[in-house]
Amino acid sequence: MTQAETTQVHTRLLKCSLEVEDARAYWQRTAAVGVDEVTPARAFDEYWFGARSLDTVKILLVNFRARFAEYPAALAVLQRWPAMDPQTRRVLCHWHLQLSDPLYREFTGAYLVERHTQIWSQVRRDGVIAWVGQQGPGRWTMSTRIQFASKLLSTALAAGLVTSNRDPRPLAFPTVGDEALTYMLYLLRQVEFAGTILDNRYFASVGLQGPALDARLRALDSLRFRRQGDLLEFGWRHHDLTAWAAERLLSEPGARLGGASS
Repeated sequence: MTQAETTQVHTRLLKCSLEVEDARAYWQRTAAVGVDEVTPARAFDEYWFGARSLDTVKILLVNFRARFAEYPAALAVLQRWPAMDPQTRRVLCHWHLQLSDPLYREFTGAYLVERHTQIWSQVRRDGVIAWVGQQGPGRWTMSTRIQFASKLLSTALAAGLVTSNRDPRPLAFPTVGDEALTYMLYLLRQVEFAGTILDNRYFASVGLQGPALDARLRALDSLRFRRQGDLLEFGWRHHDLTAWAAERLLSEPGARLGGASS
């Protein structure tokens, strides 16, 4: 079955933002029981997400299925990634949210990126409210636009794209390690998405465009990349995401399930 980024706009973000630590718990727990065995009652009874209400557990599971379970090969890697550091966990959660939410993808991969080019690299809540309204004229009431703007900003703050919860909010690009970048490259190889490997919302959202992305790709030993003028050489050294992870991540001595590091 072909995997693809979500293109239909929805409102799930209003109830569930980045939730990095709960996502980590989801990876660990589903590694033990299997995705098909997951039910809200089980997750609630076994305190997968701590002392969360059953209603909240239901919301988390719906969102995590869309973000992770829809990409089975990726989830299998996340479940078994040894010693994943917190920054990698955060950026991977950001990218998976982009995959599953077109509004968040456009906000972080286009709107905020464009704001980086302004004299002041910052954003204001009123501007985000106006931007949300432009994404679907007449689709949402002003109250819903305000809710969306608040959630988009708070989620971007959690992802490290915004550095303050007060206007004007300075923008930033989070650190992306080589393993995180390679993971997303191989995941995108298996997913239908708008753009190309070298020009897309995912890498743009973290400041990886043009020469900056070229420099990072040249340094990765899991790819063959060289650009000379208009000539481009690009090749994959592994068959797919699973093969890369098996060789570079999961074969390490002492590998632990689900990124169990701090």
